[in-house]
Amino acid sequence: MNNNLGLFLYKRAFLSPDVEAYVDSHSDLRLTFRELNERSNQIANALVADGIEKGERVGLLLMNGAEFMEAYFALAKIGAVVVPLNWRLVADELEFILKDSGTRRLIFDGDFADTVADLHSRGDKTDVKQWLQVTGGGDGAHFAQSYEQERDRFGADEPQCTTGDEDMLYIMYTSGTTGLPKGVVHTHTSSIWAVITIAATVSYQDSDRYLAALPMFHVGALTPLAVNVYSGVTSVVMRSFDPVLAWELIEREKISTGLAVPAMLNFMVQVEGFEHRFDRSALRWLMTGAAPVPPALVQLYADLGIGVQQVYGLTECCGPACLMDPANSLRKPSSTGRAFFHTDIRVVNETGEDCGPDEAGEVLVRGKHIMREYWNRPDATAETLRDGWLHTGDVAIMDEEGFVSIQDRIKDMIISGGENVYPAEIENVLMSHPEISEAAVIGIPSEKWGESPLAIVVRGSEKLTEADVLNFCHGKLARFKQPAAATFIDVIPRNPSGKILKRLLREQFPGPAAI
Repeated sequence: MNNNLGLFLYKRAFLSPDVEAYVDSHSDLRLTFRELNERSNQIANALVADGIEKGERVGLLLMNGAEFMEAYFALAKIGAVVVPLNWRLVADELEFILKDSGTRRLIFDGDFADTVADLHSRGDKTDVKQWLQVTGGGDGAHFAQSYEQERDRFGADEPQCTTGDEDMLYIMYTSGTTGLPKGVVHTHTSSIWAVITIAATVSYQDSDRYLAALPMFHVGALTPLAVNVYSGVTSVVMRSFDPVLAWELIEREKISTGLAVPAMLNFMVQVEGFEHRFDRSALRWLMTGAAPVPPALVQLYADLGIGVQQVYGLTECCGPACLMDPANSLRKPSSTGRAFFHTDIRVVNETGEDCGPDEAGEVLVRGKHIMREYWNRPDATAETLRDGWLHTGDVAIMDEEGFVSIQDRIKDMIISGGENVYPAEIENVLMSHPEISEAAVIGIPSEKWGESPLAIVVRGSEKLTEADVLNFCHGKLARFKQPAAATFIDVIPRNPSGKILKRLLREQFPGPAAI
């Protein structure tokens, strides 16, 4: 039998058929592992009947929901390739990803009907030939089939599985430093090893109930949901994050574990009277990552009896790299922990030699959960994957005990509310303004989002205002990429090769952001 991630759901349904697999936060939907597997088989059989081929790419433009989870495992079982789509992106950004990946089928929520109608109207600018809309009882787009009707007209027999191992499972797009997203290719093997690696490192218990608050198009949600299936853990899924609802679910569903980015954890402790309003006695720990975690926040949760496990990972390693266990989180609050099980971590200098204790260098990661490649980007792949090691572009120090502390990013990525934002993408938009001569973007501290983009502009016309700059970006970038502010400068500093000296700009414009 092939090592196929989709078969994890089949096996769990066989072993734990009556255990709750999925609980929806915004409806009464509850599915056991048997029921989730049956729904997954139904949509798999529907797609097979529609002529889907092995390796065919299928986009998922879905809010968090049972449909995302069942479709993910269904596509895995039948050998199709999932393309999770960030629903915060605008139509132009989605068009590029759909075309670059060669996506031929799109499953989308009714929430995004207008955006998808725009994409549909563009004809051959994408390769999508089948459009499946999750209507939830609402009206469907005239060009789309009903996802529910397609699924429900087929039986729940287990589909034939002839794929797995090194075959592609998904292509997940991340922003690129050139302004164009890169597709990270993960196989069944790399994804399965990510699941095994997390399960071998994280302290799960029988009957755990996991709060899933991140959007499923993120590796930080998709991989843990697969871990929950592997471990028989119940996933209580938030369609969208709300701090009050998070506490309500922790109480009502007796949540014991979960994952939330630091901004979410911060929003939760700002809920008025949360300490006394909600029973949190079942909650043992919350994992957090995607941005630096303030030590004060770790201490605050510890005082509430809730362990905070800081995690460091990347899409390119299918999630796991380093994990900080609750026992050491207060002793080393600025650290993101040590390497996961089945994972090797090095910190190296510019010549590739291992750094000494507390000497800063680039983080390298090795394990069977590392990506296969960047889709259609052999140069970027060769630059990132060298001698079996993933070169992360992140700067860190490692102490004598093996604890890693992230210091900075070699690449100038901004992390805003847990989302990766690359300045080059925003700079490209700014430079298309006829009254902007030069533009640079840096991240500045934000109390609300961790970091926010700041646009630094050289005027081409004295009439240009901050409002003009910010308004120009609206509709051209997803909301989380929008600059929070703009400022003006006479000359943007550059080195002899013409590269912008972001370090000098960060010193000149330290922030913080107003939001």
